[in-house]
Amino acid sequence: MSEFQTTVNNTTEEEIDLVEIFYLLWNNFLKILLCFVLGAVIAFGYSFFLITPMYKATAKMYINSSTKSVVDMADLQISSNLRSDYKELITSRELLETVIKSLRLEYEPSDLNKMIAVGNPTDTRIITVTVTSASPQEAADVANELVNKSKVYLPEIMKSEEPVVYESALVPVRKSSPSYSRNTLLGGLVGAFLFCAYLIVKHLMNDTIVTPDDAMKYLGVQPLAVIPEGDLGNFNKKRKNPANKKGK
Repeated sequence: MSEFQTTVNNTTEEEIDLVEIFYLLWNNFLKILLCFVLGAVIAFGYSFFLITPMYKATAKMYINSSTKSVVDMADLQISSNLRSDYKELITSRELLETVIKSLRLEYEPSDLNKMIAVGNPTDTRIITVTVTSASPQEAADVANELVNKSKVYLPEIMKSEEPVVYESALVPVRKSSPSYSRNTLLGGLVGAFLFCAYLIVKHLMNDTIVTPDDAMKYLGVQPLAVIPEGDLGNFNKKRKNPANKKGK
């Protein structure tokens, strides 16, 4: 019976704590809202003034694994292997050096490799080459040059048929990053969350006994009486004033 009583008391105390935290946050709602706005403004300013906008351009190739009009399972398996090979060889150092030399870029092959993403949509023979750059024109030029060089270079290495470039990269007109709306929202949420965490931690760390309920909660003792606070300022002034003493 005592264990059940303890469990009930603990559960009640936890519920009371949650209610206290709710009212704590509710009473500071305006401050939380202010921190949300402040965090959003900081995040927007950082994204707008300090982050360089990036642009993406994508070129697409189609892999031919056979010249036969009828495609059998062996062709599909060969095509699957070719996709994996293409994704690796397109970013090979020799091919990247050729692209850098052709476009007269001031990049190292490793730096250019970080700008390139090679993809393959599921259940297709399509290879996508996406280039990300701070210059929209450069992104399109690198993507197009890379697929054009791959079209000639890779079949020689793999002893396979030449892929078809069926969609060239266009110069992007819209940046791919950063997203001002997303960053602004995240900044506001982070600002509000940090202030809420500060309030909760401060509340939990504060074990000062202020009300009779606090004494009952922390000490398990119900106070019999409460001494009200009074203003003793005028009384102290009269005691310290010599004129009052002489008058007496």
